[in-house]
Amino acid sequence: MKQPFVVMLCRQSAVAALALSLSLSFARGQEASPTNTAASATISLTLDALVAEALEKNPELKFYEAEILAAKAGRKTAGTFANPEVSGGVGQKRVTGGGLSAEGVAWSVSVVQPFEWPGRLGLRKAIANRDIELAELGYARFKLALAARVRTLGYGLFAAQEKAAASGEVAERFKALREVLVQRDPAGLTPLLETRVIEATELNAQRKASEATLASQSALLELNQLRGVATDTRLAVGQAQLNFRPVESVESLVARARTNSYEVRLRAVELAQQGFRVDLAKNERYPTISVGPSYAAERAGSERQGIIGVAVSFPLPLWNRNSGNIDAANARQMQAETSFYVTQREAERLATQAALTYEAKLRDMARWRPDSVQHFKEAAELADRHYRLGAVPIATFVELQKQYLEAVEGLLDTKKEALEAAAQIELLTGLTPPLASTAPEEKK
Repeated sequence: MKQPFVVMLCRQSAVAALALSLSLSFARGQEASPTNTAASATISLTLDALVAEALEKNPELKFYEAEILAAKAGRKTAGTFANPEVSGGVGQKRVTGGGLSAEGVAWSVSVVQPFEWPGRLGLRKAIANRDIELAELGYARFKLALAARVRTLGYGLFAAQEKAAASGEVAERFKALREVLVQRDPAGLTPLLETRVIEATELNAQRKASEATLASQSALLELNQLRGVATDTRLAVGQAQLNFRPVESVESLVARARTNSYEVRLRAVELAQQGFRVDLAKNERYPTISVGPSYAAERAGSERQGIIGVAVSFPLPLWNRNSGNIDAANARQMQAETSFYVTQREAERLATQAALTYEAKLRDMARWRPDSVQHFKEAAELADRHYRLGAVPIATFVELQKQYLEAVEGLLDTKKEALEAAAQIELLTGLTPPLASTAPEEKK
């Protein structure tokens, strides 16, 4: 039973080593490629610089800007009177009397101006104004969500790079130690088992390094897309000191979310707009009146006639009282009220969840000492040296290497999760991100 396990372990180790080598070869190939200077040059930016660049160059912003322009054009159309209507007719006139007859031309023309029922034009303007407000809210929400996403991706890229570096460091340490042990040609069961333990731990470290490399590549691709630059643009995020500060109480954040959440504000505007649509549907029960001058002329032989008058026209609301549109508008208003209520409850739930998550992550980070990761790194290096000297057992050596990796991953993941919760709080409450500073951290 031992031999298949060893074979499987060796195969897994070979696969992971191949994946890591391919990733490193791809990265080295990009670094060494002289054909594409723009792609090979690595740009180093801070989180704030990344956010500023995305807000300036993101191509999707033009969509929301065009939406605002379209809404304003609709407002202009809603406030414009209908065009005058010209109507006319021409025919032949014949007069017969006393055995005599005469023929001539008869024609008429009228120019009328349609006048909406009082209040209808104002309702259409109010509906169009709400369209502008919706477009502006959508634009502001997208910018806020874009900034939060770029900040999170930027820190995720930094965290993935740090994880890849730490995992690669541990993997190289185990690899070097394994090569030394293999050269010694160990005899006995204990040295053989120690070698297998080192090989298995090296495999896991290589796998973590590969996963971190793929995560950094994925974050980089999405960041380049949001920044509006080429996908092969290389980027390094400067080490940032994210100083998270406490936020208001959960009850206060929930109260803010009921009114400040972008989703709630959008649903509120839609509800108000739907109320205007109901009023407009009721107003449209009354007809549009068209009034204007008219002139008619008739000629038959020597007889001439001209008629000047005022033309008035309007539809008779006998069969269509617009009841169907009124019922539909009332139903849409009920839907808007339900959507507003559900969105409020959803905002309250999300705000509570984000606040609790943020507080939990703050408590977790408060338990960490500022130099905890550095201490674990130094302990791992110390254990490596003393294990080679025989002063430290293999269990202690392996455990310290694992704890070093877990410490790096734990601290980076905790900060990333706190950053995501802070972005959610900002989007739900309209408060500024609870970050005291994002200045570059001084290297020790």
